[in-house]
Amino acid sequence: MGFVETGLGALYWGHPVMWLIAFAFIYLGIVKKYEPLLLVPIGFGILLVNMPLGGLFDYINGMPEGLLAKIFTYLIAGEIVPCFIFLGLGAMTDFGPIIANPKTILLGAAAQFGVYFIFFIALLLGFNIKEACSIGIIGGADGPTTIYLSAKLAPHLLGPLAVAAYSYMALVPLIQPPVIRALTTKKERAIYMKPQLREVSTTEKILFPMIGAIVIILLVPKSAPLIGMFMFGNLLLVSGVTDRLAKTAGESFMDILVILLGISVGASMPAELFLKPQTLFIFLLGVVAFAVSTAGGVLLGKLMNAVSKEPINPMIGAAGVSAVPMSARVVQKLGQQANPRNYLLMHAMGPNIAGVIGTAVAAGIFLGMVG
Repeated sequence: MGFVETGLGALYWGHPVMWLIAFAFIYLGIVKKYEPLLLVPIGFGILLVNMPLGGLFDYINGMPEGLLAKIFTYLIAGEIVPCFIFLGLGAMTDFGPIIANPKTILLGAAAQFGVYFIFFIALLLGFNIKEACSIGIIGGADGPTTIYLSAKLAPHLLGPLAVAAYSYMALVPLIQPPVIRALTTKKERAIYMKPQLREVSTTEKILFPMIGAIVIILLVPKSAPLIGMFMFGNLLLVSGVTDRLAKTAGESFMDILVILLGISVGASMPAELFLKPQTLFIFLLGVVAFAVSTAGGVLLGKLMNAVSKEPINPMIGAAGVSAVPMSARVVQKLGQQANPRNYLLMHAMGPNIAGVIGTAVAAGIFLGMVG
């Protein structure tokens, strides 16, 4: 075998650059413990696909060739895995905080502002309407929804959009705190909220996913695959008679999906695709979208605190993005730094869950407009 037939013979400058990016992802996952279940598989996928001549991810005459290319094309871009991840998320989600405090739905809606803001910005910058929809949805910080929408509207951008969305989900602890601190005073961050929410009955928990599915899907029919799976997974959790199914959906099944999604999404980023001005520009727009969404939630939180009889810590609005439960944990950490008595996690989970629903609805609206 000659030198040109080895990977060394096919190396070009972009491959080592992508190795460094892969190492950075893996470092953040293992050493810094920033969502390792996401960053470690994505990082290793980036590393594998940037090994020249490996054949793990190629398209030949428009058909996927290689193990990771087939997983990505038929399971990820084919909508199966994103929808099933929503099933698993539903089986892991407690709707109690949102039922106990319905006004937190408004915070989840406000935190979608970045989605629509960047949609219009992308249009102004020359992207077509389908590409703008796919770029804007990154602002919701919801990887499965980004993949689901992009696969339908802008499949040629699916790789960078998926990696951007999952990167920002994992890097919530780095991106959100500066935005929150810039928009709030220390006094506002220290606002104490009573930790005890009202007790939610089992009947309410059972009715919520069914009524929620009816209302949302009737209003936004194109959201049915995501919302339907999300609510079904939650019904398995709260029904009291399908514990085995809920446990499987939320644990082992979800773990399998995350493995397949993480490594194949990472493998969708060869140097030839990633190291292009358009791709890097998409990453920049994505982080702006996420920051604007965070700001939208915080600003509405400040307004609600000003008009509410009960004090509301405006930081909980930042949890209105879909990064569950990472953004709620960020709010909890910042709240305790400002006031050790604060326990904001359950309050932040309401907007956090509402954000998942809000981003899926936004995707349904975009599909209804241009899909």
